[in-house]
Parts: sequence; structure tokens; C-alpha cells
Amino acid sequence: MFELIKDQIKNIKKVVFVTGAGISQESGIPTFRGKDGLWKNHDSMKLATIDAFYDNPKLVWEWYNERRKNIFAAQPNLGHKAIAELEKYVKVVVLTQNIDGLHQKAGSSEVLELHGSIIKIKCSVCNFNEEITSEISEILPLCKCGNILRPDVVWFGESLPQDVWQKAMIYASQCDLMVIVGTSLVVSPANTLPIYAKQNNALLIEINPDNTEISPEMTLVIRNTGTISLPEFVSLFKNK
Repeated sequence: MFELIKDQIKNIKKVVFVTGAGISQESGIPTFRGKDGLWKNHDSMKLATIDAFYDNPKLVWEWYNERRKNIFAAQPNLGHKAIAELEKYVKVVVLTQNIDGLHQKAGSSEVLELHGSIIKIKCSVCNFNEEITSEISEILPLCKCGNILRPDVVWFGESLPQDVWQKAMIYASQCDLMVIVGTSLVVSPANTLPIYAKQNNALLIEINPDNTEISPEMTLVIRNTGTISLPEFVSLFKNK
């Protein structure tokens, strides 16, 4: 599967993973854009914009609470675990578009959540934020300042957290190898990350069962899932 880069692995010291919904789908978390995705039965503009939240915060909170139940029950799969294991051999950073925390659950120590986290909440007005470990019982949870709390995720039309994005660009521009797993990278600005890696002459690997717009730009394309491909990928580093 990885024969083309086997000889180059011995020179790799910094690996950046860019992960998307496809890797979490294998843990039972539906994707947004797949044929069985979360957007299939919902209008995304009624659920994932700040305007929708102010128009109907109860609906948005109900939907996110349902998603949170699913995510709390989910466990890291072999793909997540392989990425965490790779830290034994090289420097690893995960830049994830996922909001489920499964990379951290698997043991990855350096994870940048580009689109926020569903297990964190923040105030819609003041600077309050915190992590939650169980279900929220209130229909509309309020901050101590009296304003509505919201999921600490990046909604359509919102900017990525600038501190996180600045770090992501730096890691991408310094890596020797970038592995893009389970994402078509159609969302900006995450879709620019391979450009930063390429400017550093990094190897680019795509792991995705489907063809994507970025496939022609890759050094190596693996048409398979993360759970199958990533354990084999890590085994290359064990033997280098």
C-alpha cells in the first residue's frame, strides 16, 4: 500500500495529520456530506449559523444534544489509535476538522481543533467557556451573565479561532509529511493546509475511499479507509 514512500520514511521527523469526518464515521459518527450524512434530514442553515441560533436556539440545542449523546458513546477506532501510536516514533500533530474529541480519547497529545469542540460550550456574549462531561439538562442553558450559552463550534459564516489557525499554518509549513485522512478538504481555509506543506517540500498522502479535488496534488493516494490504512502506515515507522 505504501511501497512508493517506503524509502523516504527514514528521513521523516515531523508528521501532520489533517483529519475530517471520514475517520470518525468509522466510529459510528455520521458525516455531514456523505449520502447518509447528518445534513440529509436537516437544513444546515437552520442548525449551524449564528442567525439560526438566535432565531431558534432551542432547536439548535436539541440537535447538538442529540449529536453529543452519539459522540459521548463513540470510541476511537484503529485509525485514531494508529495516529496516537505514531508519537512513539516521530513528532505528530493532528489538525482536525472534527469536533468529537476522539483523537484526544485515543491518546494523541497535540490536537488542534480547527472547528471547535462539541464537548465545550461558551457564552454567546461574554468570554465564559468550559468543557462539559455529561448531558445538559436545561433546554436553553444560560451563562452567569444571563445570556444564552452555545456550543463552542465554528458555524457557517464564522471565522476559525485565530490562535488555532495560526498554529495550524505553522505546523503545516514545517512538516516533512502531511497525511490527509477522511476529508475532501472542500471547506476553506482548511483546504489551504496542503499548500503550506508543499511549500516545505513535504510528502502528501491522501487516505480516502473516494476521489477528491486534492487527489491530483498528492504524492500518494490510498483509496481505503483510515482504520485499514493507518495501522499499516505506522508499521513503516516501527521498522525504519
